[in-house]
Parts: sequence; C-alpha cells; structure tokens
Amino acid sequence: MTLISSTPLLETARGGGYCVGAFNVHTLEMLQAVVEAAEETQSPLIIQSTVGTVKHLGPDYIAKAAMVASERSSVPIALHLDHCSDFNIIMQCIRAGYTSVMIDASHEAFDVNVDMTRKVVEAANAVGINVEAELGRVGGVEDDIVVDDQHAMLADPDECQRFVELTGVHTLAPAIGTAHGIYKGEPNIDFERIRKIAAKVSVPLVLHGGSGIPDEQVRRCVAEGMSKMNVATELRIVFSNAIKDVFDHNPEENDPRKYMVPAKQALKAAAIEKMRLCGSFGKARDYLQ
Repeated sequence: MTLISSTPLLETARGGGYCVGAFNVHTLEMLQAVVEAAEETQSPLIIQSTVGTVKHLGPDYIAKAAMVASERSSVPIALHLDHCSDFNIIMQCIRAGYTSVMIDASHEAFDVNVDMTRKVVEAANAVGINVEAELGRVGGVEDDIVVDDQHAMLADPDECQRFVELTGVHTLAPAIGTAHGIYKGEPNIDFERIRKIAAKVSVPLVLHGGSGIPDEQVRRCVAEGMSKMNVATELRIVFSNAIKDVFDHNPEENDPRKYMVPAKQALKAAAIEKMRLCGSFGKARDYLQ
C-alpha cells in the first residue's frame, strides 16, 4: 500500500472504539521495528518524526523510507510530523510526502492558534492530508519544546468545540493531564474532561504523552474517546537500553548490525504491547474492507 492520510485511520478508530498507535522514530531500524510490529498484529500504524529528526535526517529521506515500508506492508500506514510550530517546515514535509502534520500553536493565544491552524488546514486540504492541532498545553519535554508544570494547562471542552469549528482541523490533541517524557509519579489524567471533549467535538482526539501511562489508564483513555496515542520517550529508552546491553557484554563490538538488530527487536516488542493496549490488533481490516 502507499502511505495514506491518517484521517480515515483515526475516524475509523473513533467509530470502532479503539486507538491507533503513533510512534516517533529516529532511525531506519526504529521505523522498520514499528512497521514489523504493525504487520505482525495487523494494526493500522502512524509513523511519526519530530522536527529535530526532520532537521537531522531530512524530510525526503524519512518520507522515502516510510513510503518503501508502506509499499511492502499489508497494513495501512500514515506518516506524521509531530509538534511543529514552523509553517515552512510543515510545507517541506508536505512536499516530501508526509500524509499528516501537526501545527502546534498551543503556546499562543487562542485566536492566534486558530489563525495558524487554519492556514495549515487550508494547505493540507489542497493535497488531502491530515492536520492535528493542540489546545491547552501538554507538560514535559518534546524535542525542543519544554513546558514545565507551572505552564501546563488543561483544555476547555467548550473551547475545543469552538476551535474545531473555526479551524476545520481534522484531529485534536487536548491537554488532559498527560505529559511528554517519562512520568515521575502516576499521571493525573482528567478522564471526565476527555469524555466531555469527545462529546463536543466531531473529530478524533489524540493522546499525547503515551510513554509510561499505566495500562489501565491507557485503556480508560481509549474508552473515553482517544483515537490516537503518541509514544516517543519509552521507545527511545527501550532502543537505547538494548544497545547498551550489547556493549555491556561486548565493549569491543564495532559492527552496527550486532547492536542494531537486538535494539530493533526490543523496540518491536514494546510497540506490539502498545498496540495491544490501543486495542488495534486485527483492525487493519477495518480500513481495507
């Protein structure tokens, strides 16, 4: 299959009461691992890259690798740009072949966020791809974006409804108490807020900060209306720890294949567990029918 927009994936997930896993990747092996996990579980998949990874690898390299993976796969795959505030970078990724982009203007005033989001939606609609936006402010660290606890802010359900109506955005990431990175304690998720927002907006909702959320809380987030879950930090840790383990046992190892293969296997196993939590096993058929 070719890469597709994440819009039909997430709309189908919303209607089916499950969630699509969205995984940030930084290397070819990480990309291959999440695709293999999706193939093995027959789960729809969203591959994501941060702005930092786009600058590091180049949007065309990332898009071409994702395209090859998608063409070889039997499951539907979308390629998403995560947390970007720069319109020029968003356009570079769209031109390279990304099928979903996030405009993150959550640090701006509501009206500015609306204007910036609407501009990206207009560009994306011209080529039929998804746009995600954030309302409220998710705490923690995501690439170069740092939001401390003092400045984290939960999304207002009525503002969410108004924001979607004003912008025409295809998916919405409301701040509901999660945080980017690994939690120092148990996350304080406002499940009632998720329920209220899901009842007021017509588009799928996105759960940011999916690394380290207790399993039962993930399931409840999905049950309350989350249709996409982002996972980044947890994957990096699993991948890096597997590499460290190889060098702990063989400090002289100099063949990248000898440490990348176990790292890829470890990440694949972690991605499969996240897909299980999302309830997406076997759901690729929902889109392919």
